[in-house]
Amino acid sequence: MLPLPLATFHILMALAEGDRHGYAIIQGVAERTGGELVLSAGTLYRSIHRMIGQRLIVEARKRVSVQDDPRRRYYKLTPFGRDVARAESDRLEKLVDLARMSGLARERA
Repeated sequence: MLPLPLATFHILMALAEGDRHGYAIIQGVAERTGGELVLSAGTLYRSIHRMIGQRLIVEARKRVSVQDDPRRRYYKLTPFGRDVARAESDRLEKLVDLARMSGLARERA
């Protein structure tokens, strides 16, 4: 499954923090990236549909709040999805280490 598409990895990171509905995922990704990545609704829901088929995420059965809009669908990370996200994180970390060794990336502070 690696490398993961950028949107997929960001969605997995957002869901690693807890169950979220689509708009909260979009907001979380934008905040985490300082606005450098803003997912469109189309990209988000196409990605979610694919990720459910890959068993990376599932639709959460339990609502976060009873006062929440009942039309909202919440999504949660599966254990497999968490493993895949960790594997992608490890892959990226190794890539950055190689870039440091070649002088292309700065050393960590």
